[in-house]
Amino acid sequence: MNFDFDHPIDRRGSDSTKWGKYAGSDRDVIPLWVADMDFAAPPAVLEALHQRVAHGVFGYGAPQPSLTRALQEHLLCEYQWQVEADWLVWLPGLVTGLNVACRAVGGAGDEVLTATPIYPPFLSAPGHAQRRVVGVPLVLGDDGWKWDFAALAAAITPATKLLLLCHPHNPVGRAWRSEELQQIAAFAERHNLTVCSDEIHCGLILDPQLQHQPFAALSKAAARRSITLMAPSKTFNIPGLGCAFAVISDAALRRAFRTAMQGIVPHVNLLGFAATEAALNSASDWHAALLAYLRGNRDCVERQIGQMPGLSMSHVEATYLAWIDARELCQTIRQTRSIRNPQRFFEQAGVGLSDGAAFSPGESRQPSPTSGFVRLNFGCSRTLLKQALERMRNALTK
Repeated sequence: MNFDFDHPIDRRGSDSTKWGKYAGSDRDVIPLWVADMDFAAPPAVLEALHQRVAHGVFGYGAPQPSLTRALQEHLLCEYQWQVEADWLVWLPGLVTGLNVACRAVGGAGDEVLTATPIYPPFLSAPGHAQRRVVGVPLVLGDDGWKWDFAALAAAITPATKLLLLCHPHNPVGRAWRSEELQQIAAFAERHNLTVCSDEIHCGLILDPQLQHQPFAALSKAAARRSITLMAPSKTFNIPGLGCAFAVISDAALRRAFRTAMQGIVPHVNLLGFAATEAALNSASDWHAALLAYLRGNRDCVERQIGQMPGLSMSHVEATYLAWIDARELCQTIRQTRSIRNPQRFFEQAGVGLSDGAAFSPGESRQPSPTSGFVRLNFGCSRTLLKQALERMRNALTK
C-alpha cells in the first residue's frame, strides 16, 4: 500500500496540545515541540477503532488473550525476547510507569540516577515519590553522545536505589548498543540497582543497520533487576489513547510495582487496547513506510542544520527528535542582542521548539547545563519541515 505522509490531516483548531500552544496568537508559529507526529494512525488501527466504537458499549475492560498473544509474538519476532503473560502489567501511559517505578523501588529520601539531558518526566517523577533525582551528563564527542561511566560511578551513594534508563534516548537520539547496555547492566549489578528502562521509542530505529536490544533481554541477571516500559503510542502515533505496559519478570519486583499502583492508577482506555492489538497485528507495512519517511526528514534536518551558522547536531539514530546545539549561536547573539535562549529566538522567527533547559535538573539560581540546546520534532510533513528550517535559516541570516 501507498501511505501519504506528505499531506497529513490539518490539526489546527482541533484538540491538539501541540498545535493549540500557539492557537489564538497573532504570531504564525510552526509547532515542532512536543513529541507527537502529525500523521494519521495506521489504517488498520483506524478500522479497529471504528469497529470498537460501533459496538457502542464502553464499560470497564481488560486486555483480551488475543492482545496478550499479539504482544508476545511481536516481542519475540522483533527482539527475540520471550515474555510470559504474567510478566505484563498494563498501564494508562508510560509516564505513569516512570512514576510507579519511583514509588516501587526504595523509600522516601532515596536517590534515583539518570543520564542527562533527558525527557523531563524522568526529572519530575522521583520528586513526586519523595525521592531525589541525580543527573549525570552524557558526554558529547566527535562520534556522538556517550555514557560517562566514571561520573556515573562517582554519583553513586548508599541511598541510590534506581536507575532510570531512556533507551533509545530522548532527546539525543542514540540507540544504545549491546556493549553499552552490558556496561550499564554490570554497573547496576555492582551497585545493586533496579533499572527502569523506558523503551517507548524502540519501534523508531532509523538506521537500518541497527537493531533495538531490550535491556531485560540481555541476560537473566539483567531481567531480574529490571522494569521495562513500552507503548505503541510513539511508533503508531496514538498517544492520546492511553495504553502502555510494563514487562517485569521478577515476581517480587512485579508485586512491588503493582502495590505502588493501587488506588492511583486508572484503568487502561478500551480504545487503547483495540488500537494496540491492531497495530501489532496489521500495521507493519505502514510502520516500514513511516520509518522511510522519517529517515528522509532526519536527513533533511541534519543536512540543513549543518549549514546554519551557530548550530550543530549529532546524528539521530532513533526517534523523530533532533537535539540541536545552539550554544555557539547564543554566544554570538549575546554580543549584539539581549536574548536569553535559542528557543525564544526561533519562536520569534516562527518555529516552536522545545527549550533544552527543561531536559536537565538545575538549581533555581544556576543556568541549566542544557540551556543552549533546543529539541526539534521532525514527525511532520516534509513541506512543513522545510518551511520551518527555512525560517530558522532566515532568522540566522538576519
